[in-house]
Amino acid sequence: MEHTNVFQEIEALRAEINKHNYLYYIDAAPIISDRDFDKLMKRLEELEAEHPDLITPDSPTQRVGGQPLTAFKTVKHTVPMLSIDNTYQYDEVREWDARVRRGLTPGEPVRYVVELKVDGVAVSLRYEHGKLVQGATRGDGEQGDDITENLKTVREIPLVLTNSPPPLVEVRGEVFMTNSELVRLNEIRRANDEIPFANPRNSTAGSLKLLDSRLCAQRRLKFVSHGLGEYDGVTTDSYFEMVQFLKKWGIPVTPHCAAYDSIEKVVQHAQDWENRRNTLDFQTDGLVIKVDDLRQRARLGARSKSPRWVIAYKYEAEQAVTKIVNITVQVGKTGKLTPVADLTPVLLAGTTVKRASLHNADEIARKDVRIGDTVVIQKAGEIIPQVVRVETQARDGTETLFVFPTVCPSCGAPVERTPGEVDSHCTRSALYCPDQLKEWIRWYAHRDAMDVDGLGEKLIGQLVDQKLVKSLADLYRLDTPTLANLERMGKKSAQNLVDALEATKSRSLDRFLTGLTIRHVGTRMAEVLAERFATLEALRAATLAELESVPEVGPVVAASVYEFFQEPDHQRLLDELASVGVQPAPVVRAHAAKGSLPLAGKTFVITGTLPKRGRSEAEALIKQHGGKVTGSVSKMTTYLVAGEEAGSKLDKAKQLGIPVIEEAELERLIEG
Repeated sequence: MEHTNVFQEIEALRAEINKHNYLYYIDAAPIISDRDFDKLMKRLEELEAEHPDLITPDSPTQRVGGQPLTAFKTVKHTVPMLSIDNTYQYDEVREWDARVRRGLTPGEPVRYVVELKVDGVAVSLRYEHGKLVQGATRGDGEQGDDITENLKTVREIPLVLTNSPPPLVEVRGEVFMTNSELVRLNEIRRANDEIPFANPRNSTAGSLKLLDSRLCAQRRLKFVSHGLGEYDGVTTDSYFEMVQFLKKWGIPVTPHCAAYDSIEKVVQHAQDWENRRNTLDFQTDGLVIKVDDLRQRARLGARSKSPRWVIAYKYEAEQAVTKIVNITVQVGKTGKLTPVADLTPVLLAGTTVKRASLHNADEIARKDVRIGDTVVIQKAGEIIPQVVRVETQARDGTETLFVFPTVCPSCGAPVERTPGEVDSHCTRSALYCPDQLKEWIRWYAHRDAMDVDGLGEKLIGQLVDQKLVKSLADLYRLDTPTLANLERMGKKSAQNLVDALEATKSRSLDRFLTGLTIRHVGTRMAEVLAERFATLEALRAATLAELESVPEVGPVVAASVYEFFQEPDHQRLLDELASVGVQPAPVVRAHAAKGSLPLAGKTFVITGTLPKRGRSEAEALIKQHGGKVTGSVSKMTTYLVAGEEAGSKLDKAKQLGIPVIEEAELERLIEG
């Protein structure tokens, strides 16, 4: 009887969670807070942990798989995923309309559906009796890869359909990454001395090819549908009506979908979106125009590789012409030298562009870029400005060749280029090169690392240039009077920064490791190392063999970590950080016990002066009991712990409806 009651509660929880996912992702009208949603998930996780025999593949807890796959299986598409013809000319859209009408009965009315062409990766989702059973890439159109586990990590993709779905429906759509998510990922990649993703599509494709779904889950991909493959039990002949069915079943549909009875209205729609597309947080390179009537589609048929009833109108890549005023060289936190073109400001894709990366010396030579050149620029994936070509016919003889420096422009040390690589590096470490140190401090203060509120780029520049900070440890020697004398710093701002730095002394080990910017160690690898070694002392003492034995840590990463901790300068720095009170909190991640910790799954922000504890002590207490501490209030915050003289964070929490508690209430939560 007890087992029956548990089964009923689990089924009720799953239904409730699926309902709230629908309201959040499809209707964009949530009716519960993130905290209450997390409570539902936590309860379901607890019940499934106690009754593993009741876990099903379509449970909301099963979005992220376990061990990585060794390879993807091949999937044959029952209905081929054909490509789409495209054009860049409105007249060719009109010609396509004429061909469609010639393929039908003379005078027969034709209705067109127009959708934004989301620039992502085409996939197929197969649902049987409402449950997701398989997800696959397009591949060559006839067969693709089974990437079901990776697609389960995409929150918009429902594991179970709602509202009486048909017995079989194969949804075709696009997995994509938002512009803001690309910016976040590239910040992390640059901090790890990794090549940034060029555009959202490339990063999406790379994510879906990962054999470990846990890594794919970190990329925060999204999904929208744009059609059907095989289906059974669908009772409409209108694709536009089909879109409404998809939405009812819980499938995200392409935003701003519209239907028109004439091709001229379609053209007007495309013209309207030419500028509006720059206001979106995702990439769209055009529009897809489809015949609405499914019976007309069947009569029009397809060529060998593309249907006759659909065409894509693509916008030309936005480009602008400007001049290179100068070429400077930036020095990154690992010493990598990157040439950058300073441009005459020009408007491009909705923003004013003043600079463009030239990547490396080989790229400058390949494109024959010179100071004073007239150049055509565009945004790679409409995100990163790049020089497309030089207008050599515009040269007047005043242009000058750029000579790549042989010494570091920041510290004067020799520059070397590793054989077989395209990048050049300063031969000194960040402890002796001001520009490297600035970048190191900037990443140390990043929200994914030590999360130091108030330590911005301009302030970091002042601290290093005035030799107030020569290493990370010097940050903790700063006092309020010294900071208050700096430009754009008052006494209150200075005190807030001192308090913020004090709070980082007991940040968790994984965040501290992220802040150290060890080559090849990003946020995920920092978590892996922190979970395995628990304390900084244990990690510093680890042998190369011990590092290589850690799951997910390969020989290259192990060597990089080992060399970092063996470097005498780094050893002195870590000792110095310890001497000023930096003691990273051990990471307690015993997964079997994690869910039983009283603050597991909860995110806290601390503001003001607490009556019993300092901020660092309160942070350590929260983490010790399974909670997470961040530096800023967002809708993902579970509680704001407020003391005396709470500031803007308290206002933000009230605005977002985040519960505000005092230190005594925090203690009661810990006591259960």
